[in-house]
Amino acid sequence: MSDSIAIYVARYRPGQDEAPTEQRYDVPLSTDLSVLEALNYIKDELDPTLAYRWSCRMAICGSCGVMIDGEPRLGCKTFLREFADRGELHLRALDNFPVERDLIADVERFMDHLETVKPWTVHNSERPVSEGEYRQTPAELERYQQFSQCINCGLCYAACPQFGRDDSFLGPAALTLALRYNLDSRDDGSAGRMAALNADEGVWRCTFVGYCSEVCPKDVDPAQAVNRGKVASTINYGLNLLRLARGEHDT
Repeated sequence: MSDSIAIYVARYRPGQDEAPTEQRYDVPLSTDLSVLEALNYIKDELDPTLAYRWSCRMAICGSCGVMIDGEPRLGCKTFLREFADRGELHLRALDNFPVERDLIADVERFMDHLETVKPWTVHNSERPVSEGEYRQTPAELERYQQFSQCINCGLCYAACPQFGRDDSFLGPAALTLALRYNLDSRDDGSAGRMAALNADEGVWRCTFVGYCSEVCPKDVDPAQAVNRGKVASTINYGLNLLRLARGEHDT
């Protein structure tokens, strides 16, 4: 095994550069060095102008997502040893997002979509603290626990062809978190979220490519969540038709 590896990084400054260009950096190769640590080495030892995001280094914050050899991955969970035989790897900012600079993607649209589905517990009325916490059984927790592992890294959006075509699509993570809270026994906001799921930009925009689940670093399976959202949307549509037939108004 060589004692170094070539890392080609897409460098780009909107407003100054016409297009991204690759810059090569030679980084010492070791079996325990992650891509994120390699970027830190480049920043500290070779080129302080390199721009990228990172925070926790433990696959919790989701900040260090980049395209690694064309695949959306977390830099902190990807190790240089995977590319030792080739002797090189290529990095660029996440696909389907505007680039702010170098490896930093502008994820504002993604954050807007998250806010649309209200990814927090909604209560019709708040009860006094003196009544204690909102409790639930292990079975109630199990209904949504898998989907609660989402770390908002945005890798699924970089993998989603529908979001790439039209960023008005709410996308995998937002729709997954909508289901997560709709399944939570402590939440009263499912009716309010159905408008987002039923909309043109909601669950029916998904064509079930499934790549979002393949790249998820936490095994959340957003493709499953979106399909379950389609079932919920169908049921909601049928119930609304029934209410209309009875002369009722949907609340």
